[in-house]
Amino acid sequence: MAYQVDFFPVGEGSKSGDAIAMRFGDFSDYLKTQVVIIDGGFQSSGEALVKHIREVYGTTYVDLVVSTHPDTDHSCGLAPVLEELKVGQLWMHKPWEHTYDISKMFQDGRVTDMSVAEGIRKSLENVRYLEKLATKKGISIVEPFTGLQDVTQSLTVLGPTKQFYESLLPDFRCTPTPKYASIFSKMLSGSVALAVKIAETLGVETLVEPTEGTHAENNSSVIMLFADGNDCILFTADAGVPALEQAIWQLEAVGFDFSRLRIVQIPHHGSKRNVGPKILDRILGPKRTDDAILRRAVVSASPDGEPKHPSKRVLNAFRRRGARTQGTMGKTLMFEKDAPRLNWGPMPDIPFYSEVEED
Repeated sequence: MAYQVDFFPVGEGSKSGDAIAMRFGDFSDYLKTQVVIIDGGFQSSGEALVKHIREVYGTTYVDLVVSTHPDTDHSCGLAPVLEELKVGQLWMHKPWEHTYDISKMFQDGRVTDMSVAEGIRKSLENVRYLEKLATKKGISIVEPFTGLQDVTQSLTVLGPTKQFYESLLPDFRCTPTPKYASIFSKMLSGSVALAVKIAETLGVETLVEPTEGTHAENNSSVIMLFADGNDCILFTADAGVPALEQAIWQLEAVGFDFSRLRIVQIPHHGSKRNVGPKILDRILGPKRTDDAILRRAVVSASPDGEPKHPSKRVLNAFRRRGARTQGTMGKTLMFEKDAPRLNWGPMPDIPFYSEVEED
């Protein structure tokens, strides 16, 4: 099976986002080719996706659209995709439908399940619009929980589980103040001490386990694995350590060979709040003594997103484990197997940084 995966540039300044298009199958027969869009970035990114699908993929039909989580830098650009292209299926979570018995989780005793659901609907207008648009156009909506697969069984949802997703809802920014911080928030709570810039080498790593967690919405991200024989691609969206751990458990439980990973999406635009050495060891393998190239790691970040997006510590940590990093930073990145494109040239790897950012 041939495939092409395109990571589009999203955002400017400190605002980054995700917009990914891919197609796979038998490119000589469009009836045997699947087209998938994973997130759409902002409005302009979505318009670029529509143009790309039409002009480069040569179609107006998208088999599957995935909204990984409700943040605007991922979901807003999916509106023009649904509006202008024909879509077979939409994968997205509907948090307002997971509020049964949730009122007891909040400090304010006047809160009801219905009021929480209504608050979520009003706050997440962008994904509510996707739901309304899909319903109007007759596009089926499926909530992507662990185990869901596309019709070809090439794309599998590793996380979140429904239970994990619902445990995150009280900590969504659009819900009332919870009585108790979730176990995942507690695990990643704390403060970070200020530090000066630090020197790093291939043998010296300063990335530590995150002491500040990412938002609950980010941990609700859909994590997916695309598999074609021995070639696999891991899509992580904005997932943090607890979400990634649950997804990795799914793979470890079936004896997955992590050496099959050819491309790994660096979570949350390279934020050091989302990964640490332990989870990277499980995904990529331990730090190496050589500078081997075993796979590619892709970071979706705006041209001026440093030092937050991406963190140089995170990029260096991926490289130490055999993953050469490449970033969008204003450019579209294309990866392919058995489907080269004319007029596309090689993209240079992000260099190893001998000096990393302050905390």
